[in-house]
Amino acid sequence: MNAVSGITPKKAVVVGAGPGGLATAMLMRAAGAEVTLIEREDRVGGRTASFTQDGFTFDYGPTFYLYPEVLQEIFQACGRDLFEEVEMVKLDPMYRLQFDSGVTFDATPDVERLTAEAAKIDPTDAVNVPAYLQEQIDKFAVFKPILQRPFNGPADLVKPDMLKAFPLFRPWLTVDQDLRRFFKSEDLRLAFSFQSKYLGMSPFKCPSLFTIVAHVEYGFGVFHPIGGCNAIPRAMARVASEIGVDVRLNEPVEEIEFDGRRATAVRTATGTYEADAIIVNADFASTIRKLIPNAKRKRWTDEKIDSKKYSCSTFMLYLGIEGVYKDLSHHTIYMSGDYLKNIQEIDDGQAPEEPTIYVQNASVTDPTLAPEGHSTLYVLVPTGNLSGGVDWAEFGPVYRERILDRLSKLTGHDIRPRIRTERMLTPADWESEMGIFRGATFNLAHNLGQMLHWRPRNRFEDVDGVYLTGGGTHPGSGLPTIFESARIASRLAADDLGLDSSQLPQKLPTQPLPNSTFKEAAE
Repeated sequence: MNAVSGITPKKAVVVGAGPGGLATAMLMRAAGAEVTLIEREDRVGGRTASFTQDGFTFDYGPTFYLYPEVLQEIFQACGRDLFEEVEMVKLDPMYRLQFDSGVTFDATPDVERLTAEAAKIDPTDAVNVPAYLQEQIDKFAVFKPILQRPFNGPADLVKPDMLKAFPLFRPWLTVDQDLRRFFKSEDLRLAFSFQSKYLGMSPFKCPSLFTIVAHVEYGFGVFHPIGGCNAIPRAMARVASEIGVDVRLNEPVEEIEFDGRRATAVRTATGTYEADAIIVNADFASTIRKLIPNAKRKRWTDEKIDSKKYSCSTFMLYLGIEGVYKDLSHHTIYMSGDYLKNIQEIDDGQAPEEPTIYVQNASVTDPTLAPEGHSTLYVLVPTGNLSGGVDWAEFGPVYRERILDRLSKLTGHDIRPRIRTERMLTPADWESEMGIFRGATFNLAHNLGQMLHWRPRNRFEDVDGVYLTGGGTHPGSGLPTIFESARIASRLAADDLGLDSSQLPQKLPTQPLPNSTFKEAAE
């Protein structure tokens, strides 16, 4: 009871302490709710958690951070400054692409240098780089109001912002087809479209509006949080606790209780938490079916969830290495020699025979992650999800050898003798250990039929009093987008509860933060 006003505060329970759940807990508290955040694991972060093994620290999932402007506004709503809570380094070059031919492409936000990098691949196409970048700037400006609001039904498709955006979105084109307007070179199109992998999709199927993902990199920068990406959710949990959120770890939620259609409480083995609003931040496809009985779900039944298309998965190697690889970029994408075959194998649910691999060598920037004179190598290989029927218990060790062979080619020598600690994570492990449906690490696929109001909505449509945040809801996957889903869900819940939503960020940031905010890292 509020002793001054005599008004009982509204209660919000957030299920899951991933980035979306943490952001929602912070914002609901800023709006005046009494907030309890419940997490099944002994750590925060969800897929953005980390682990330490034999003195080496690894992020499980995301290894870089884009568009900190969104999260900065969430911290500011709580009276804090993100950049006082988390030290971040702005990378330039942001990453390196290495093609099978040996040609490299260092992605940089410096347009003149970027054009020169493109000329290494195709001098004729390179002259179109500035025009390409400008179009993405224009496209992002039109997309902003769409990204920051909920989609509740077909009527939202004909609102003025959507009608204005439609010509620039070119929904009849894929990312690759859209880029053909600028670049004839297949390799150069790949250089500006591999970001569709952040959504777990290929540029040959991903809708063309997602060319703006590259603009978020080039226009706002790629950042490394010192200590790894998990430094961000750790800081969020710390701030949430300090402003009054009750953060409860090691407490799996067993079910949501209802009075008719309305959710009234969250039950765990420890107790029952009454709630005026329940915000779910967990893998949608695996969690909703556990927390809400199938009979209560009319649109998102178990059968409907099973019938949807899901993203690819990933095969992971976390390697603690003796020695420092000063010539290996902080981020390197080692492109498959036959990218189209690679993509088809993933679409078929298989592990590519000659895969594209991503390697993070963060120790060239961040010495906190490994003992002195050592390095952490994070190796990610996109694969099919579990719908492909691969027996990962048997195939995982075989695939490990194949990936180590490709990694040794990248580094110029067999790295096996240098491995001092190691962990492997397969698509099956993503499902069994992290609770991710079919091991689809990027959630529901981002095709046109599973976006906007066709995606699970931020105010969950099947019951009352339940809201969704995270990569499985609108607007989609990726940390900045997940933080935007938290802003949308928080505003909806605050408005529904009669809280002061004016305390919450109202508009998506449009300008990059000044470089003076960050340390600069040149490789």
